[in-house]
Amino acid sequence: MAPAPGHPIDVHTWSTPNGWKIPIMLEECGLPYRVVPVNIGKGEQMAPDFLSLSPNNKIPAIVDPDGPEGAPITIFESGAILQYLGRKTGCLYPKDERARVAVDEWLFWQVAGFGPMLGQTHHFRIYAEEKIPYAIDRFTKEAERLYGVLDKGLSAQDHVAGAYSIADIAILTWAKYHEKQGIDLGGLPHVRRWLDRVLERPAVQRGFAAI
Repeated sequence: MAPAPGHPIDVHTWSTPNGWKIPIMLEECGLPYRVVPVNIGKGEQMAPDFLSLSPNNKIPAIVDPDGPEGAPITIFESGAILQYLGRKTGCLYPKDERARVAVDEWLFWQVAGFGPMLGQTHHFRIYAEEKIPYAIDRFTKEAERLYGVLDKGLSAQDHVAGAYSIADIAILTWAKYHEKQGIDLGGLPHVRRWLDRVLERPAVQRGFAAI
């Protein structure tokens, strides 16, 4: 898709699985954007200026100067941003209702389960100062279950909702770090096939490199 005219979208984000979703989507859609780094390691997500954009103090958030009816719009939460950009451009978010429902199912699966559970897995396996066996076991097992769901969903199709979509973008930024989650893709051939393919997309690579 050719780049859309207009002013760049400001993307307030950082180099995390959630933070990479939006630059990847913007690269896929060809929209102009500008990354505004929010260093969560230094607590910049708690600054008043960022809280005015994202009241839950989580990245990412965007400011689109060319929003609905030509007026600026601010959006927080990665799933809401992906849906908005899909509606705005017609890119990777189908208009057909049945196809859109399929995309939304997997998008909501990611934002409600896959992302939060893998985030907890990251935390207790890698970042927690105290290694708590119960927590590590609990979240690693849930990560294994979720990857199994994903593998089954990909067993009969190339992408999670049929065609490549915002749902794939939401999931791939987390799945890229499966090793940190204690997940071996050797027993998940459909996830491996899908992940290798989507990570080869030039727009995905540019999106990861943008932050």
